[in-house]
Amino acid sequence: MLQVYNTLSRRLEEFSPVEPPRVKMYVCGPTVYDYNHVGHARTYVAFDVVKRYLLLRGYDVVHVQNITDIDDKIIRRAQEEGRDWREVADTYAKDYLEALKRLNVHVDIHPRVTEHISEIIDFIQLLIDKGHAYVAPSGSVYFDVDTYPDYGRLSGRLDRQQWTQEEFAKEKKNPYDFALWKARKPGEPYWDSPWGPGRPGWHIECSVMSTRYLGRQIDIHAGGSDLIFPHHENERAQSEAALGVKPWVKYWMHSGMLQVAGEKMSKSLRNIVPLRDLFKEYDPLAVRLWLASAHYRAVISFTDQALQQAQANLQRLRGAVALLRDLLWETEPEGRLSDAQVETLRKLYALRDRFHREMERDFNASGAFAAVMELARIVYAEIEPSPSYATAWRAYRLFEEFNRVLGVLDEQLYGGGGRREDDYIRILVDVRARLREMKLYELADYIRDRLSSLGVALMDKGSETRWIKH
Repeated sequence: MLQVYNTLSRRLEEFSPVEPPRVKMYVCGPTVYDYNHVGHARTYVAFDVVKRYLLLRGYDVVHVQNITDIDDKIIRRAQEEGRDWREVADTYAKDYLEALKRLNVHVDIHPRVTEHISEIIDFIQLLIDKGHAYVAPSGSVYFDVDTYPDYGRLSGRLDRQQWTQEEFAKEKKNPYDFALWKARKPGEPYWDSPWGPGRPGWHIECSVMSTRYLGRQIDIHAGGSDLIFPHHENERAQSEAALGVKPWVKYWMHSGMLQVAGEKMSKSLRNIVPLRDLFKEYDPLAVRLWLASAHYRAVISFTDQALQQAQANLQRLRGAVALLRDLLWETEPEGRLSDAQVETLRKLYALRDRFHREMERDFNASGAFAAVMELARIVYAEIEPSPSYATAWRAYRLFEEFNRVLGVLDEQLYGGGGRREDDYIRILVDVRARLREMKLYELADYIRDRLSSLGVALMDKGSETRWIKH
């Protein structure tokens, strides 16, 4: 039974989507005013793992992740740099999409706020018509928090003194009311509306875009834990007030923060690590592996040691898959297995059960990853010394299954040019071995270096050489 921790109820709940087998999932994406950093990647990868496991279990997941391309921060950055705000948003949106590609994160729908202004206006008008929002003299529109009695339950902030929202405005009924529409200020972008020119507030966008693409009720709403208040609290209030559906979200899920030297990664502390810089030092898939192998709710620490270990783990997994591919090419199905080989098969069966048992416990990727590394250990310690087609094939299939969640071995499992390309590589490796025997090391090193430049790494162990594709 798959269990999910619901931030709203603060307990594990059995996972049961509203319209099985479809799972409607909305993840809060970036405000594109700067380069994406590893803290953002923490959330993107965490919920990509969740989605991948649901797909593995046979669910039909529709994943929407927004791009906030109009916001105070974008306007401020444009003014500081003397650029058009659209150029700023496009620059950093491109960086975000490139980061997702390199992290092997796939999103079904990427809606942008500025492409949904008319729907936002209609949603705000609905809240006004239902008595949950009011138009201020300036032309700004605010949500009247007092009209939603359940406000504060998601975040646990039930004391109204904790509800203060954006900067206090005298035109608000209450200091904790929040903006749905912001009246135009000089020099700022704006759109026409029934209340005057202006632009959307931050929170309204996600309610509108999730409703447009996922319907009136969604299964999973996810994001970083720093978004619980005020962003998700406000989304919940305005959505349930407008749509008349409760719960609007069945499962609220939040990823843990990423820390640097014991402190939350944030621009105010100047400890941000942009992904574009990190990818110059580490394989993006090693970064993904590090993030994907942690429980999504855990607070994790950014250290070079952690990433170096992830890089080593990735190489070990790649090597294990390469070894299995060689064994499957070189061996034939047997009529009888040895007792040791039968025992190895039993261990492989148990590993699959262990992987799923861990993932069923609120997507415990940390426990599941331990099963993946144990699979690699079995390959090296048991299958390589006593190879059989049955054990190699079973292990290879397990790597395929586990990788559908981890997403770091696609190239090794499915990429390349197939067996013919592998045959050419083997020929070059054999030629290099002959050159080494003849002590023609300069030519042997030339072949190694050329193969490395093409993404094929050679690993010498005595007179034997193993190769893997990067």
